[in-house]
Amino acid sequence: MTPTRQRDPLFGVLPWPERQALSEALRTETVGGLVLLGAAVVALFWANSPWSEAYEQIRHFHFGIPALGLDLSVAHWTADGLLAVFFLIAGIELKRELVVGELRTPATAALPVIAALCGMAVPAALYTLTASAGGGSLDGWAVPMATDIAFALAVLAVISTHLPSALRAFLLTLAVVDDLGAILIIAVFFTSGLNFWALGGAVAGLVLFYFLQRFRVRGWWWYVPLGVAVWALMYNSGVHATVAGVAMGLILRTTRDKGEETTPAARVSHRVHPFSAGVAVPLFALFAAGVSVSGDALKHVFADPEPLAVLVGLVAGKILGVFLGTYLAARYTKARLNPDLAWADVFSLATLAGIGFTVSLLIGELAFPDPAEAEHVKTAVLVGSFVAATLAAVLLRRRNRVYRRLCEEENRDEDADGIPDIYQTGARADGAARG
Repeated sequence: MTPTRQRDPLFGVLPWPERQALSEALRTETVGGLVLLGAAVVALFWANSPWSEAYEQIRHFHFGIPALGLDLSVAHWTADGLLAVFFLIAGIELKRELVVGELRTPATAALPVIAALCGMAVPAALYTLTASAGGGSLDGWAVPMATDIAFALAVLAVISTHLPSALRAFLLTLAVVDDLGAILIIAVFFTSGLNFWALGGAVAGLVLFYFLQRFRVRGWWWYVPLGVAVWALMYNSGVHATVAGVAMGLILRTTRDKGEETTPAARVSHRVHPFSAGVAVPLFALFAAGVSVSGDALKHVFADPEPLAVLVGLVAGKILGVFLGTYLAARYTKARLNPDLAWADVFSLATLAGIGFTVSLLIGELAFPDPAEAEHVKTAVLVGSFVAATLAAVLLRRRNRVYRRLCEEENRDEDADGIPDIYQTGARADGAARG
């Protein structure tokens, strides 16, 4: 009789190096998420205070670098400049997942890719249906597609004391694929008026960056000026400048040479990640999230088709997309759900994926050049993210109580040899599902 082939677990336990990398990323992103939340609160308070005029003056103050052909407002410097650092880190994380992580083989990569793609396609479809029904513009179809990993991890960290670590692995893997989708959307759909000379220069700079990595050239004095030049050329080419960040992140080497303690990608991530999480993204939030939250502004969210479509896409679209994508991956592929998880856990985390902040705000500004329309769409992003975060917090707190109760029961029923029942395969998830 032919033995039955064991199916690979869906979002299973990661190897030890992966768990170390995951833990480090989670610690950084959690702190960054809390700083980001603080920056968003300050922006909202400032923009709706008696000092709102000063906020707008600072936001629209222009300064530039004539040698690079740049003259941008503070808001654009944060969106086009500082966010390139955020996307550099996203590119490094994506490269690591593709080379040594969960996405290194097609069979393994298919699972989070299906969940993430459904989590992008369904919000876009719901936006299109809602906006079309109200006679609105379809330009914002990409706004509700992105998940803000920093905010999502911050909410999960505040709630979680007993939730399985597989939930965090689920969220981080999903976010890596989600980031890639957002980068491709920005590069393909929000590029206009190409300057082919500048684009050619940017590509040449990236090729030089590759060869410097290929021939193991070390020293920041090579890479920092080259990176700035590539970013400036990419901006002047008409392609969104953040694409330069992710391209350099994908080029950085993520495998160690013999005798090498850390890879170039790991060194850059270690040094730049705190700046990205603690300075770059919060400053972008400070000058992007400052929108009016008056009764009239909120009325536009529910009365105008475009903001309403964004709200529906973020809250309903993300939940349906991520949950159904995960279910389909587990149902129709050789993978199965991690025995430590229940489907109620997946649904709670799918709700958490509806927090679309950083990239959603960026795409909203690109999709709606008119300042008034952009303000209404950004208000919808904030409202939708708040609703998703609140709903996710309620669901995750309930799941956390279930797992805490199970943990307490298992500790009381500890075996005579001192090994808790918590380590018996599937027992915890079975009890959580019943809870």
